Amino acid sequence: MSIEPAQLWARLPANERAALTTTSRWVGIKHLALHSLAIVAFATYVAMGLALWGIALLPLGLCLAFLFTLQHECTHKTPFATRWMNEWVGHITGLILIQPFGWFRAFHMAHHRYTNDPDRDPELTGDAKPKNLRGMIWHVSSLGYWTAKASTLWANANGRCDSSYVSGRAIPRLITEARAMLVIYTLALGFTLFISPILLWIWIIPLCLGFPALRLYLLAEHGRCPQVANMFLNSRTTLTTTLVRWLAWNMPYHAEHHAYPTVPFDKLPDVHKITKDHIETLTDGYVSFAKSYLNGTEGGAP
Repeated sequence: MSIEPAQLWARLPANERAALTTTSRWVGIKHLALHSLAIVAFATYVAMGLALWGIALLPLGLCLAFLFTLQHECTHKTPFATRWMNEWVGHITGLILIQPFGWFRAFHMAHHRYTNDPDRDPELTGDAKPKNLRGMIWHVSSLGYWTAKASTLWANANGRCDSSYVSGRAIPRLITEARAMLVIYTLALGFTLFISPILLWIWIIPLCLGFPALRLYLLAEHGRCPQVANMFLNSRTTLTTTLVRWLAWNMPYHAEHHAYPTVPFDKLPDVHKITKDHIETLTDGYVSFAKSYLNGTEGGAP
């Protein structure tokens, strides 16, 4: 029988548990600075139209799209030591990704509460996982995703925040958030139409190019994992390169994150050393995951 995450955690000395759940004052800030620097560098290269600037659209898009993993971490208040910084970074990344932070936090907390429950996990009820190659292509293309996000933003702005995971007291905040985002997007559209199309080239087009990689990454987190309560089984850890782990804020250690969501992103490699012998849904890379997924298997240990 598989060990439960809580049982394994309880075996650790209290001082070790405390160290693993303590958020550093500077690690998150440094990581954000480097991620932001990469975005600025690629965006500047594109904006200046330097040699082969079109090629830079893809790495720019990847850096933009994977801000999703930072926003995700901000819902847990773990990347930064101060509450206000988690809030502001969450809202700014939400603006870039067209994903309201307040709404996503409610959605994501429900996902953690009901992980891989086909009846209650909003990730399953709102975005069906692909079942074949055709479905995989559609899923990764992100076309349905963007439509759903636009629909959510519009519904929130009109006060239709009626999802079961949204509390009544949060609705006024979600309405205000969505309306503020729509005002900013309207201004951005006006700027693009009447002043310069630069936002298309350093934001919208790269983001659309980078999102398919993010969609494949997100599919690996729980796709074809057992629909059970044990986080070591219902969430997948994907072994990957240092660059991918850096870009995704260590979230490829996803079983570890779901088992212990209060552990900051920079401590997840340490948690992996403790949990790796107990994680049963483990895949060696995203190419391996895609192959096993399309073959209808779970993609087990390498």
